[in-house]
Amino acid sequence: MANKKNVVVEINPEIRDALVEMGAIDAYKCYQCGKCASVCPWFQVGTYEFLVFRFPLETVLGLIASSEDKDDLAREVEKLYRCVGCEACVDQCPLGVKMPQILRSARRILVDFGSYPENLKSVVQKIRNAGNPLGELRERRSDWASKAAVKNFESRMDLMYFACCLPSYDRRLQNVAMATAGILEIVGVSYGILGVKESCCGEAIRRIGAEKVYNETARSNIENFREVGVRKVLVTSPHCYVTFKKEYPDLGGEFDVIHAMEYFWNCIDSGKLTPKRSFQKKVVYHDPCTLGRQSGIYEAPRNILKSIPGLELLEVEDFSRNLSLCCGAGSGALWIDWEKGERMADIRIKQLLDTGAEVIAVACPYCLQMFEETLKAMGVDVPVMDVSEILHDSIREQK
Repeated sequence: MANKKNVVVEINPEIRDALVEMGAIDAYKCYQCGKCASVCPWFQVGTYEFLVFRFPLETVLGLIASSEDKDDLAREVEKLYRCVGCEACVDQCPLGVKMPQILRSARRILVDFGSYPENLKSVVQKIRNAGNPLGELRERRSDWASKAAVKNFESRMDLMYFACCLPSYDRRLQNVAMATAGILEIVGVSYGILGVKESCCGEAIRRIGAEKVYNETARSNIENFREVGVRKVLVTSPHCYVTFKKEYPDLGGEFDVIHAMEYFWNCIDSGKLTPKRSFQKKVVYHDPCTLGRQSGIYEAPRNILKSIPGLELLEVEDFSRNLSLCCGAGSGALWIDWEKGERMADIRIKQLLDTGAEVIAVACPYCLQMFEETLKAMGVDVPVMDVSEILHDSIREQK
């Protein structure tokens, strides 16, 4: 008991006011019911006690990141970066308390003082210097597009396609970008990419807490979009979708943003696309947190899969749509290596495999990467495919 803080004596109004100023105002709405803890993915993992409902109270008392002891602060930093921003807590909260925003406010303070994980510092620096979290050369961002004969965007075109950093550089994920381009070619829409002027949307670094670098990156993208006359943006990543659609307008970036799943389903529904080739597999669809809970897009990817001949669509009982379990990659966690037994992807993969699926379908580059790495570590040979890849296989001409 001697090590417990006396909150009456140690209340820190300076930290409290700083947190509220940075966006943690929802802390005052929380009445400590604890429902958030029961739906948090860490509850499903079960090996780490992550009592989410404590953060609002600690915010109001100014106790977050307040320790001057090096070891205590390190433990608090590690705890604050456990949140993957899946928003399961927001979805189920009776008052809609934006818990991830409270935690991101604390992260902003930590970033300002340089007190955050080294691997995340590296991600922030790479995005600032190279325009992507992998630190790859900007000149190589459009290499995938050269293979698919995709042109640079011009103002006369209907769409600007933003592939996301991972599908632009990662060899496996480039297949998703090329499948998307292939579908657009079949639809017959005019589109192009930004090429070397394209930078990361900035979603990851904002969630990490690097608000200043996010603002620099976002403003640069907005300026480049305007310069070439972008009006409508098609995205592969739900993270880009949320950032462009909901956050860029705060910086003056008003664009018509559509996710590939919505666009492709509209094309199928209107008769512009007709899946013909059979895909004789049992497929389970995983709802990405950012596309599902945060964007409300649940049916479009399912409708696409249902339209494909021979495909049997399965569901994860009790854990689909808004109750889907996070893959564990959000809010910078893609670059954090959790200890064995503390990985959300392990739990989610088991849920998906228990359906008897032969293929796991996703609609997010983060989920695809996390699941493939997890399955490989498990020694399980079940393919993970983006819905765009499955659709492209069903509509392309047979050679």
